[in-house]
Amino acid sequence: MIEWSENQIHAFRKTLLDWYDVNGRQLPWRQDHEPYHVWISEIMLQQTQVNTVIPYYQRFMTEFPTVSDLAAAPEAKLMKAWEGLGYYSRARNLQKAAKQIVNERGGQWPKTVEGLQELAGIGPYTAGAIASIAFNEPVPAVDGNAFRVFARLLEIDLDIAKPQARPIFEKIIERIMSPDRPGDFNQAIMDLGSSYMTAKNPDSAHSPVKAFNQAYIDGVEMQYPVKSKKPKPVKVSYYGIVIRQNDQFLMQKRPSEGLLANFWTFPLIAEDDVLALSKTPELVTDEERLNLLEQLIRQEYGLHLRLVPMGAKPVKHTFTHRQWIISLLSAEVAPDADLSFFPGKWLSTQELNTIALPKVQEKLMQRLVNTK
Repeated sequence: MIEWSENQIHAFRKTLLDWYDVNGRQLPWRQDHEPYHVWISEIMLQQTQVNTVIPYYQRFMTEFPTVSDLAAAPEAKLMKAWEGLGYYSRARNLQKAAKQIVNERGGQWPKTVEGLQELAGIGPYTAGAIASIAFNEPVPAVDGNAFRVFARLLEIDLDIAKPQARPIFEKIIERIMSPDRPGDFNQAIMDLGSSYMTAKNPDSAHSPVKAFNQAYIDGVEMQYPVKSKKPKPVKVSYYGIVIRQNDQFLMQKRPSEGLLANFWTFPLIAEDDVLALSKTPELVTDEERLNLLEQLIRQEYGLHLRLVPMGAKPVKHTFTHRQWIISLLSAEVAPDADLSFFPGKWLSTQELNTIALPKVQEKLMQRLVNTK
């Protein structure tokens, strides 16, 4: 790792902030330093590109202009506003934190990294961004961009996939960042990492800080940051049951905990649960699978179904650690069927258009449309 002198640090700060003052991105959440605006934008930007977030952010601010509005919003309205951004636990944590601010703190925001991390869903990076931008606290906001930028500038060989790397990067950046303009410094690093110092195809030859980029100077830029590979998501097979009457679908409400908590989907049955009914699961034929699945549905929900494969290509949807592979089956149920033991109800297509659906259900709907 390269260590800069005080003169180099001052020169870097000036170069970076002079560039940012002229070339910083004009984004809707940068029009002021309101913590609510910083917070919403940063949560939305997790796992989502800036251009995608902008219209979502603008609509969200129209729906919930203040933290009090967000705290008081019906969950269904919040989920609908978030629909399409995915990772819905982010939206639920937003509302939890909003209620903490309104109900427990009298509408007052914590102004330090430590205080901000007491709010639901706010981790070290988001706390650093809010504290530095909204409250001028000289703390780094270390996300993927910051890891990459400083790993290349200083040839830091730490594996950024390891949790112990973060506090070391934070300590390094604290020494370098501007004590007078910490928010602008952090946002300048964000902009640098998304322009000249991208993960792929960086343009360091034209970068405003190329003279400070040791990895570029040494011709080893693409070796940084050091990051070990994540394990591949575990594949889990499901059956998706399409049960339709006129313009209604029999929809399942997911459990209140776990993946897709409280969302509506087609009934989803794990293949492992089906095969568990057989004494020789490795020898089960396709026809026997359907019989076992029908048996499981009778046992669990008291529904007598005749399942028919739809011949559609399975739908694949990847979560962080899981990949669901869902095969669609169609079925009919008697109009007067007893749904007492079924965790769901009939929903019309019009109703489905007014509630938030998880991305995987949108994929299933699209596959159904394309199969007709």
